[in-house]
Amino acid sequence: MLIADDEPLARRGLELRLASDPDVVIVGQVGDGEAVVHAVRECAPDLLLLDVQMPGMSGFETLKAIPAQLMPLVVFVTAYDHYAIDAFEANAVDYLLKPVDGSRLSQALDKARSILERSHADGHRARLLALLSALSGKPDLTLEEVLETEDPSRLVEATKQISLKDGTRTIRVSPGGVRWVDAAGDYVCIHTDEGTHVVRATIGDLGRRLDTTGFLRIHRSTIVNARRVVSSRPHSNGEAFLTLDCGQELKVSRSYRKTISALVRS
Repeated sequence: MLIADDEPLARRGLELRLASDPDVVIVGQVGDGEAVVHAVRECAPDLLLLDVQMPGMSGFETLKAIPAQLMPLVVFVTAYDHYAIDAFEANAVDYLLKPVDGSRLSQALDKARSILERSHADGHRARLLALLSALSGKPDLTLEEVLETEDPSRLVEATKQISLKDGTRTIRVSPGGVRWVDAAGDYVCIHTDEGTHVVRATIGDLGRRLDTTGFLRIHRSTIVNARRVVSSRPHSNGEAFLTLDCGQELKVSRSYRKTISALVRS
């Protein structure tokens, strides 16, 4: 908080009243408009207690000199009530008359806290939405889409890529586009929407590279993308078969039957 008043006794009175509030940190006290602008630039206060009549620039002229991106919340503190309309037109949080009543000062601080909390929440939400938009590759992503998604982290899975080295060759695949993976000797076949990639690796190594919440082992030589499974059917010998959204059918061995309930879409 910054206190701006050309009367030292008025500044001291506000300081004493604010001393009992643990949330308030006074970053400076100044006595004229030019000093207010300088202090705002240097200290970036969240709240400015501003007198209307000061030498040099008035309180309103001072506000015009503060860059918009640095503008703190403002509570006017003055001995004159006829500036109130101008104060609220300047988007002041409150307008306090001298001598300042303790309860009115507390009300003004409560208003400022509420505005700051909303502002911080809005800023955090905007930054989070921008991050999700960038990661998901959806620049037009809306807050409603995020809120309607059970797990917002799923929004980025479709574009997050993993790199697989095969000698001098590097293959990059998006986990969201992988249907299933199966082992073929010293190689694994990665079946994706674009086609099948064959690389020299073990099924265990690849399983550890993939998202453990989205990919599950259904056989010692097969890993499946859980979000691509649409149905299952049991087999008489204790095994089962899964059908993927591409029509492919995969066998689930008896030792992995417990995973079926987690795989079948509702």
